[in-house]
Amino acid sequence: MMEPAQSEMNILFNGKSHDLGGDMGVPMKMLPEEDHNGTQTVRFDDPDGGLENEEFLPIADGKKPIRFTDFEGKTSFGMSVFNLGNAIMGSGILGLAYAMANTGILLFLFLLTAVAALSSYSVHLLLKSSGIVGIRAYEQLGYRAFGTPGKMAAGIAITLQNIGAMSSYLYIVKSELPLVIQAFLKADPNSDLWYLNGNYLVIMVSACVILPLALMKQLGYLGYTSGFSLSCMVFFLSAVIYKKFQIPCPFEEYSTNSTAAHLSLNVSSHGNEYTNNLVHEDDDSQCSPGLFTINSQTAYTIPILAFAFVCHPEVLPIYTELRNPTQKKMQKVSNISIFVMYTMYFLAALFGYLTFYDNVEPELLHTYNRIDPYDTLILCVRVAVLTAVTLTVPIVLFPVRRAIQQMAFPTKSFNWLRHIAIAIILLTIINMLVIFAPNILGIFGIIGATSAPCLIFIFPAVFYIRIVPKDEEPMNSTPKILAVCFTALGVSFMVMSLSFIFIDWTTGGAHAAGGH
Repeated sequence: MMEPAQSEMNILFNGKSHDLGGDMGVPMKMLPEEDHNGTQTVRFDDPDGGLENEEFLPIADGKKPIRFTDFEGKTSFGMSVFNLGNAIMGSGILGLAYAMANTGILLFLFLLTAVAALSSYSVHLLLKSSGIVGIRAYEQLGYRAFGTPGKMAAGIAITLQNIGAMSSYLYIVKSELPLVIQAFLKADPNSDLWYLNGNYLVIMVSACVILPLALMKQLGYLGYTSGFSLSCMVFFLSAVIYKKFQIPCPFEEYSTNSTAAHLSLNVSSHGNEYTNNLVHEDDDSQCSPGLFTINSQTAYTIPILAFAFVCHPEVLPIYTELRNPTQKKMQKVSNISIFVMYTMYFLAALFGYLTFYDNVEPELLHTYNRIDPYDTLILCVRVAVLTAVTLTVPIVLFPVRRAIQQMAFPTKSFNWLRHIAIAIILLTIINMLVIFAPNILGIFGIIGATSAPCLIFIFPAVFYIRIVPKDEEPMNSTPKILAVCFTALGVSFMVMSLSFIFIDWTTGGAHAAGGH
């Protein structure tokens, strides 16, 4: 009865020991040894001769298998919070006010709270599975649970999800940056100036900003850029709150702010009292918040909220680089990051909605353009949002490169040439998609509706069910039952999201499928 447990313990932990031997009652002797980087790792002395290692990664000539995570984490707690928070924060924050307009404040708050809690639970499942087998790579958890098919499924899901996210970020750069430059320079929108061409600008941003950051060896080095990126989103949130108290309701359209419009308003002011009462009643109806709203658009907001906290591919790489990592410490990093993003999401949605009510557009910043497209504060906010999404791309690229390495080069040591080549190839592909595929967001809507539920709900739960030993947690135990329910919830989300997209396409609509 002891042999399976002993074999289970024969895993090389990434620079930190997990006192699993004591937890499971297995007498173990822990021997420190140094790897080729001079990093001390902890090896469990297994009388079975390392069968688990041989099953996990074949060892040639008796050499220790080389892991991507065989180094001592040096990233501080605060930098880890910044990195994970930046991974969570996506362009989806711009559409949350529109989501609130179609759900009502109370229903939106309930859904957002539920999704945040489920995301935190999902991270718990990942960390628990990781702690048991000593693996801090999403793809290798898949391998440990289901062999090569599990590893490939996780790697492909991470690659598709994050390429979709990076494409959406660069698509924002392509569409928004020319408008910002045009507004600041008061340039003619019909001119052929090269710096107003989105295709040129997205290539320049990728080459000059994103690529150098993506070439960092470790994710922890991006903590400072992550902090700056989050500061830009805090500035966006502050501007949204400030504008709530500056813009009257109902607001005047920029195009109607003319002499003719004012004359029309002056003439109408001399109308009868009955007409004025109708106008005031209409104004009141336009400026009244809805607490609970169900309409044809409500269903489309659920995927948007469900995918608002997609950060799971980044959790394990950040865990690997955390200084003095423990499961409890990484869970705290995750909880703080999710709570901060939850607060920012709700405030941005609430004040954006209370500014425009039912007139809010799917992209919040476009609604401000209807009032004054040359508003200096809103232009600065656009620059901040562009900066934030640009600095998020390197964070999202790291798990994709790691997934490719785990799938194609699982036993290879770190190599700068391969590290750089993968980053350049990925950015080239994404730039080509953004430039030459005008319907790229629709394509990745389907990918997001399939890969995101897998990464958030399905994979963490099924990995947990397969990896946690049955003698420790039987299938009829509460944690395993919750994991099964979590899997069913993920499948339901996937089916529901794909159904919404199919209905949207068949009816000729132009709704956005949920994205990061």
